[in-house]
Amino acid sequence: MNHNIPNPSKQLGIITEYSLGWETMSTHELALNKEYIFVTGQKNHQVAKLDYTGKLITHYKMPEGSGPHGILIDTKDQLWVSLEFFGKVVRLDDHGEIVDEVDVNIHLESGTVINPAPHGICLDSDEEHIWFTGKRTSTVGKFNIATKKVEHFELPNLAALPIFLHAGVNGTIWGTELQGNAILNVNSSGHVLEYGIPTSNSRPIGVIPGPTGKYMWFTEEAGVKIGKIDAKGTITEFSVPALQKNHIVASLAFDQENNLWVQVYVDHNSPNPKGNDYVIKYDKSIVAAESLNDVPFVLHYLPSKMSMMHRIKLGKDGNLWFTEMMTDTLGKIEIS
Repeated sequence: MNHNIPNPSKQLGIITEYSLGWETMSTHELALNKEYIFVTGQKNHQVAKLDYTGKLITHYKMPEGSGPHGILIDTKDQLWVSLEFFGKVVRLDDHGEIVDEVDVNIHLESGTVINPAPHGICLDSDEEHIWFTGKRTSTVGKFNIATKKVEHFELPNLAALPIFLHAGVNGTIWGTELQGNAILNVNSSGHVLEYGIPTSNSRPIGVIPGPTGKYMWFTEEAGVKIGKIDAKGTITEFSVPALQKNHIVASLAFDQENNLWVQVYVDHNSPNPKGNDYVIKYDKSIVAAESLNDVPFVLHYLPSKMSMMHRIKLGKDGNLWFTEMMTDTLGKIEIS
């Protein structure tokens, strides 16, 4: 891990933060369509709706105690939200009303109902199924959007804590196991493979497809690294420039020019020494690089400190948008 970077290239002013209108340390996932950005507020059981100027338009109230977390927009521009505390995935209309509901709880023959805690959700590459993580049960599952048929698949690691899913390489679903220290891969039949990350206790967070279609790229929160994995499960890791020993990593995203952006912030469990949170921009040459020694990078500092960044995605406006859990704001990286 590189804690001491001599004169790192820094830029200020391209990041703007917008209030989400709640103050409960509630902010989690985001989804974007052509007009709007939607953000889940888990602790206050709401979904925020903003436009691309950063203006907060409204809050959609979810059922009390439901814990909305995962969120996606399907190919029909329909908004889906996972209600993690209820074991449900729901579809919202343009007014934020629940118009479709899928029970993804595990129903045993004995009559026992187990909530797998659908934390992360993603759309399959077939555009017909939505996948979800069983955070509490070390499972992943899917349901058919049209028929609502639900299936659950056990992970080999019974203490995996899967948190994030994304369709990608080979048309399969890839995910991160926060405690299992592995990247999971599951095909349409439910066959699950797990690929151990070389760095121990790395705590993988996000995993996304790379521009070439050959690799999935992922972040390691505690490992303070990014990695890439191919269809055969071969993993290559790269250390992330950390300015101090208590910096950790959140998620990642590629922009329209294939530059890679990675979130780095001060760990709330180890807040001293105090320092800046920032997003690293790696030059697009990273896509083909075997090491990061010759890949240029720039650090973009956030206006806020102790932000606890969570997710980052490319918007339809060409800019990158990200969530901050502790400051309850939506951030914009202006690159277009």
